[in-house]
Amino acid sequence: MNQPSSPFSKQQLLPQEETLEILKKKGELFIGIPKENQYQEKRICLTPDAVNAITAHGHRVLIESGAGDGANFSDNDYTNAGAEISRDTKKVFSCPIILKVEPPSLSEIDLINPQTIVISALQIKTQSKAYFEKLAKKRLTAIAFEYIRDEDGKYPAVRSLSEIAGISSILIASELMATTNQGNGLMFGNISGVPPVEVVIIGAGTVGEFAARSALGLGANIKIFDNSITKLRNIQTNLKQTVYTSTIQPKNLLKALKRCDVAIGAARGKDRSPVVVSSTMVEHMKRGAVIIDVSIDMGGCFETSEVTTHDKPTVEKFDVIHYGVPNIPSRYPRTSSISISNIFTPYLLKIGEDGGLEHSLRFDKGLRNGLYMYHGILTNKSVGDWFGLTYNDINFLIF
Repeated sequence: MNQPSSPFSKQQLLPQEETLEILKKKGELFIGIPKENQYQEKRICLTPDAVNAITAHGHRVLIESGAGDGANFSDNDYTNAGAEISRDTKKVFSCPIILKVEPPSLSEIDLINPQTIVISALQIKTQSKAYFEKLAKKRLTAIAFEYIRDEDGKYPAVRSLSEIAGISSILIASELMATTNQGNGLMFGNISGVPPVEVVIIGAGTVGEFAARSALGLGANIKIFDNSITKLRNIQTNLKQTVYTSTIQPKNLLKALKRCDVAIGAARGKDRSPVVVSSTMVEHMKRGAVIIDVSIDMGGCFETSEVTTHDKPTVEKFDVIHYGVPNIPSRYPRTSSISISNIFTPYLLKIGEDGGLEHSLRFDKGLRNGLYMYHGILTNKSVGDWFGLTYNDINFLIF
């Protein structure tokens, strides 16, 4: 006797848990990497090695032709790694996942399809209300990589770029002191019988720590100033040696600045950097001394600092050379790209394994911390407060 045909398909009769498993297996990602158009931005989110790892897991990567040129990665390197290359910008922006270093511009958001996932920096200080309204209109899901947290609660992207900025600040200072760059002719390096270069570092965070590490490696004498005793204690521990540390007291700081050859500004504030060094203090510095204000992107911690570019990086005030380029890591785009790529790759592979971003956001609190727009709904409190926009708690939207 023939069995009556069931009104349900075999798929519909599966228990919920099994359907979830089937869904999870279908996590093929299609990632688009457009070329960066921002001024002097030469970095790219994924290196060819990273693309190789991602395509080996069955995902697709579409890269705009020439996107890796600034970091010395050719289209050929990417094709050999399994990526597809396209000259059509619109085609790259129509991928379901867009990866960028800089946040997409308003004209680039026009090219993005509704419901797309965008992973990039947010750079809240440079944004406008219109930017978030446009993302919302397209119902986009957006993640800011500088807000992503790791298992220790730290921000890996910010830390990596701060490490590069800290090391760069000392390398830049040593270049600026050479007479070929109209410097005072002093050289880093512990030359027998020659007094070492004196370096003052203001701020004992990651930038300060890596600047100190590089300066010590080049044989300089360093003095570190910060108002947090915990940070000063940590920097001593991390440097594995006793160095001069002090809280920021004008008398001590002025004494150190008068003697130093290089001063590094690495103090950060909540909304802007605190102005620690006044114009009068800079007047007392040696002729030909060098100031590298790493925190210029947040206003700078030297009163005399001003924003400069890689083309004309220095200005002179009171016979002191001031360097105020905001995006120091973009001087070394290849190293910075590898660093960013190391952060992105595990997350992308995890999203693929989890069967899509929705699942990853459910299980990964650190990734959820980077989310600021979910299907067009603003989910980040600081963005909401900053621009006077209403925001929703992501935990209520996801579960």
